[in-house]
Amino acid sequence: MTDWLAGHAPISYASLLPPAPETEIANADAALRQHLGFALPSELAALWRLCGGVEHQYIEANEDEGEVGSGAFLPGGILLSPADALSPRLPEIGHSDGWGAAVVPWLTGDETGPESGHYVGADGVGNWSLPDNLACDKPGYPSIAAYLEAVHRTLTDGPADAMGPDVPGLVWGCLIWDDPGSPLLDDALAHWRPVH
Repeated sequence: MTDWLAGHAPISYASLLPPAPETEIANADAALRQHLGFALPSELAALWRLCGGVEHQYIEANEDEGEVGSGAFLPGGILLSPADALSPRLPEIGHSDGWGAAVVPWLTGDETGPESGHYVGADGVGNWSLPDNLACDKPGYPSIAAYLEAVHRTLTDGPADAMGPDVPGLVWGCLIWDDPGSPLLDDALAHWRPVH
């Protein structure tokens, strides 16, 4: 996946952060154990040992609207750092945890919240959302590795809509997934080209 980004979407590739420090991963695991009674999924810890999250890069053509986030190169959004992944998961003091499942958010398309995205747990990777009542869908992938393999397969072999209506495309050196039938991109859409 990183090789594909380096060769086709260099600005997205540049948004990859170095591995998360072991202390951050250990702190995330300790916080989950202390507050929620379960450990950090080992595959999420392994992913953070490769990449600790993303940092959007400056794109001059994107300056006015800011609608293209270089780090949003996965169909589920951006990879959360250890601290950002735990923020929606750990209950506030005096409030109970409403999740009811031993899962951890790891991707989000809503960086300001985050209020939705993908989770990982013992049963695999699924979708979560927080707006009113927490909802966790059934897992759609057995693991993070299976999810990332599906992304890579979609990029290299297709079909473009193998992971849903959002298809991979390139704009200003970034990999961005969008629905050609109902695009979210506005000003950048004229520059966005589907991979397939």
